[in-house]
Amino acid sequence: MIREKLFVTGIGTGVGKTVCSAVLARYFEADYWKPVQSGDLHYTDSMTIKDLTGNDVFCHRETYRLKLAASPHQSGAEEGICINTDDFSLPETQRSLIVEGAGGLMVPLSDRELIIDLIEKLDLAVALVVKNYLGCINHSLLSIMAINQRELQLKYLILNGDFPEDTERVICSYVSIETTIIRIPDLDPPTKENIEKTALDLFNKYKPQRHKSFLP
Repeated sequence: MIREKLFVTGIGTGVGKTVCSAVLARYFEADYWKPVQSGDLHYTDSMTIKDLTGNDVFCHRETYRLKLAASPHQSGAEEGICINTDDFSLPETQRSLIVEGAGGLMVPLSDRELIIDLIEKLDLAVALVVKNYLGCINHSLLSIMAINQRELQLKYLILNGDFPEDTERVICSYVSIETTIIRIPDLDPPTKENIEKTALDLFNKYKPQRHKSFLP
């Protein structure tokens, strides 16, 4: 069985990282981990993943659960907490693991460290989620540039939703041939059923392994 350990980040906030993480978790039969949850403690991203995947995905507990819905450095400061990347270690699991970040690569964890520093510390390949909006090309290319400068592996570029042909062509032209481009349709609203269907569609297209849960 192929085991992946991926850090899912986005070109910004609200691009669909959690929904894409749910699809990837089902596709790879993976566990899920959100290292930092800032705000929405009544309905966290881990809870969303459970609702979208049921018992098929195990969600590991967050390292930080912060009350304020803001950048982690601000949420932590409100509670007298200074987040340090040395505080994080990957959960132990025999399965694949999908790790979801907060916002984009340059979101600060503290005054000295960013999300991209956490990716580097955890030594994970990156899955970058892109959504179409005015400015998405700029944000995508800046994110790709930052990943390359840190010499991180951009393993997957995830195009979330519909894209104009010209926008998609420009963004995809800046990734290497080693990067797999995954297209996920606009799942609005996301449900357990369409997450499962999308994961199955990806499996039928890419066939990384024979997932027992997708066999008839």
